[in-house]
Amino acid sequence: MQESDRMNEAKKTAIWDQWQQGQPMSVIARSVRKPPATVFSYLRYHGGIRPRPRTQRSSALRLEEREDISRGVAAGLSLRAIAKQLSRSPSTISRELSRNGGIDRYRAAEAQSNAKKRARRRKVCLLVKHQRLYQLVQGKLLLDWSPEQISGWLERTYPDNKSLRVSHETIYKSLFIQTRGIFRKELRKHLRTKRKFRHAKPHTAGTRGHIVDGVSISERPAGIEDRAVPGHWEGDLIIGSNNSQIATLVERQTRYTVLVKVKSKKTEDVVSALSRQMNKLPALLQQSLTWDRGTEMASHAKFSVATDIDVYFCDPQSPWQRGTNENTNGLLRQYFPKRSSLSGFSQQDLNKVAHRLNIRPRKTLDFQTPADMLNQLLQ
Repeated sequence: MQESDRMNEAKKTAIWDQWQQGQPMSVIARSVRKPPATVFSYLRYHGGIRPRPRTQRSSALRLEEREDISRGVAAGLSLRAIAKQLSRSPSTISRELSRNGGIDRYRAAEAQSNAKKRARRRKVCLLVKHQRLYQLVQGKLLLDWSPEQISGWLERTYPDNKSLRVSHETIYKSLFIQTRGIFRKELRKHLRTKRKFRHAKPHTAGTRGHIVDGVSISERPAGIEDRAVPGHWEGDLIIGSNNSQIATLVERQTRYTVLVKVKSKKTEDVVSALSRQMNKLPALLQQSLTWDRGTEMASHAKFSVATDIDVYFCDPQSPWQRGTNENTNGLLRQYFPKRSSLSGFSQQDLNKVAHRLNIRPRKTLDFQTPADMLNQLLQ
């Protein structure tokens, strides 16, 4: 094998740099002249998480010092004399020789290699040392909580117990890095993305149609924008295979989610189903609805007449203007994967999924749940 074909440090660095930029694996493979399967295996082994660069303690012996020790031993100098030349303690020189074959067998290069091997020893992970913390994290993962939600919930629930704290990065690493062997790989299926390892998330802009006589989001009152008043919703459809869809509604202040079964994308079916669902809400929560430019809301005037709820529409190709709903739809894909049929879910099934989402803590709510926030409003 030629040197240029080896997986050297330069190629590993190139892989991680491009991976963090969101480059496809095929592009990365071409740039480092490796098969895509090799790049995939390398990334999967590390869980898609770039290894922390190795550093040496400032007090550790350097290769040059080990070479001076080797020359001093060959010249017959005493340990104290060698230590004095290096401005080191004699006990440091004694331990260095003892660890590497003694005076007769000491070699600087071999001693340096041994030191690097000893430095690679794995530290015991926090989740292995603390069984109660491990059980708490595992239990919440089984409830489909994200690592960030778990980390925030632990800090909020056990403010005086620092032994029950763990960062979301530690949880992700414990899930994805194979060599840790802490969690069963089946637990990764409880993450929203269900990926085998972490990678940069690509951004995909949406394109939708035109709405006649729709009121632009730019005319929406400022009180809606700053989330100061409850009852303002964002909505959209998530689409499945075989022409199936579900309407999703999210309240802007509490992030409370409502799912609605719809027969089709026809505006008559969507408006009828949304009207029935929104009329079940308390009057406090019936204020406005912001929708994308999808033609399923072409009959928005009929919806407003049926519910007395104002409807606002995002600018073309600007789904980020209803970002709360976009983020929630991403969470819902954990339960309704892309390219799967949504027609088999009853309204009761959808209510159960919405409830599960509403009892998950949110970082933006200081790790309270949408259900808790809504209950506080309605008390």
